[in-house]
Amino acid sequence: MTIIIFILILGAIIFVHELGHFLFAKANGVYVYEFALGMGPKLISKKTKETTYSLRLIPIGGFCQLAGEDTEMDKDHKVPKNRTLQAKSPWQRFLIMFFGAGFNFIFAILVLFFISLFGGSADYRPIISTVEKNMPAVEAGIKKGDIIKEIDGHKIKTIDDISLYLVIAPHNKATKIVVNRDGKNITYKVQAKKVKEKGEKVYRYGIGLDSKKKHGFINAIKYTYHKTGAIFRQMAVTLKSLFTGGVKLNQLSGPVGIYSIVGEQSKDGLASILYLMAFLSINVGFINLLPLPAFDGGHILFIIIEMIKGSPVKPETENMIHTIGLFLLMALMVYITFNDIMKLF
Repeated sequence: MTIIIFILILGAIIFVHELGHFLFAKANGVYVYEFALGMGPKLISKKTKETTYSLRLIPIGGFCQLAGEDTEMDKDHKVPKNRTLQAKSPWQRFLIMFFGAGFNFIFAILVLFFISLFGGSADYRPIISTVEKNMPAVEAGIKKGDIIKEIDGHKIKTIDDISLYLVIAPHNKATKIVVNRDGKNITYKVQAKKVKEKGEKVYRYGIGLDSKKKHGFINAIKYTYHKTGAIFRQMAVTLKSLFTGGVKLNQLSGPVGIYSIVGEQSKDGLASILYLMAFLSINVGFINLLPLPAFDGGHILFIIIEMIKGSPVKPETENMIHTIGLFLLMALMVYITFNDIMKLF
C-alpha cells in the first residue's frame, strides 16, 4: 500500500508540473515531441499527429520534450523554426518555463484548501496550549496561553514557524523565545533538553500547540493562505541554512527518504497523505525555480540574460550547460539516495 501511495503522490506532482509546461507550450505554438510520465522504457504510448503521450517504467520523474531543446532532433523531424522554443518571445518562454512550478503551487493550494474545507484544520496561530512539567519551557517561565512572537530574532506567524525555527536552532546554547502575555512582550532563554524517543535522541522544549480543528469556508481560506506561506518560508530558510551550515547536505531526502515519510504519514489517514502531497508539490515547484542549470529556473535565468543583453545565448551553448547541470544533479541524487538508504539501517 505504501508503494502504491508513494507512486500516486509522486505521479500526481510530476504530472501537474509537466502539464503546466505542456499546456503553455501548446498555447504558444511550440512543437511538443513527447509528454511522458515516468522515466526509462515506455510501457504505454500513443502517437498523435504531433505529440507522443507515454507512460514509462520507472515511476519517478517525467518530462515534456519541446522543439528547440535538441537541435539535432529538430533537424531530423524538420520542425518549422517558428515552432521551436527559441523562436518564441522571451515573455512566452518565461511563461512556458515558469508554469511547471506554477501548476505545482496552484495544485498544492487547492489540495490544502480542500483538506481544510472538508476535514477541518488546526489553529495556525502560534499560541501555546500546554507546557510540560519538568521541561525547559516551563522551568524558564513560559506559560499556557502565551503567544510566541519571535524565536532567535525570527518573526513567528504560524505554528509551522515555531517548528521550523526550533528545529534549526543551535542546541548547544539557549534559544531566545519572545512571547506575548497580556499585551506585553517577554523574552525567555530556553535550553533544549535531550531526551530519547523511539530509540532516537531528540531535543525537546516541552511546548504544546493547539491541535483542535476548526471548520468552515472562511477558515479554509485563512488556513490555506497561512499554510502555503509557512511552507514557502520553510523552503527559503532550509535553502539559506544549507549555505550557512545550519542544515547539512546529508539531512536532505530523495525518493527513498520520501518513501519512508509516506509510510509514516499513511498511518495518520487521508488528510496527512494529502498534506504531504501539497507540501512536496510546493517543494518541487520551489526547487525547480532555483536559477541552476537543468532546472526551470536555469532556463528562466537565460531568458533574463537575453532580455538584458538584447540577444539570446546560442542554443547549443545553453543546452550544453543544462546537460552538465543535469549530470551534476544526477550525481547529487545518487549521493542523497545513498544517505537515505543508510538511514534505514
